[in-house]
Amino acid sequence: MAKAAKTRKNPALRLALVRQIHVYIGVLIAPSVIFFAVSGALQLFSLHESHGDYQAPALIQAMASVHKDQVIRIKAPDAGDAGAGHLHPGAGEQADGDHHHDDGPKASTLALKVFFLAVAAGLAVSTLLGLWMALLYNRRKAVVWGLLVVGVVAPVVVLLA
Repeated sequence: MAKAAKTRKNPALRLALVRQIHVYIGVLIAPSVIFFAVSGALQLFSLHESHGDYQAPALIQAMASVHKDQVIRIKAPDAGDAGAGHLHPGAGEQADGDHHHDDGPKASTLALKVFFLAVAAGLAVSTLLGLWMALLYNRRKAVVWGLLVVGVVAPVVVLLA
């Protein structure tokens, strides 16, 4: 109770508490932020879908299905279905004429994709730097490491359950 009263009266203590909460939340969600940045970046250029002669790697398909549908689904390549590429019926289907991989994107679309790729890379790098700072400079290293482990293990356990 005395600490709560001191925190209210001293703005520096309040800021330190807010900063510590920020670190804990950041470390807990950092693995998911990095995952979504990487998997989203792969989806920008449709690397999660097989099309034409390109066969999407199973790992990228699995990452995309977790990113989009919160499940792991991998489409096996069919001999007569090399261009379909969707992980399951209804996932990301588009009306005819909306987007064709062979046509290529317009310059403005490509520029936006490149910008979003830079955003995803910046988000991943910034998150990694935040993790590095939290692990290196926090006094409660055991708590930080514990939250990081929970942030990595909890989604995997729920996904595989």
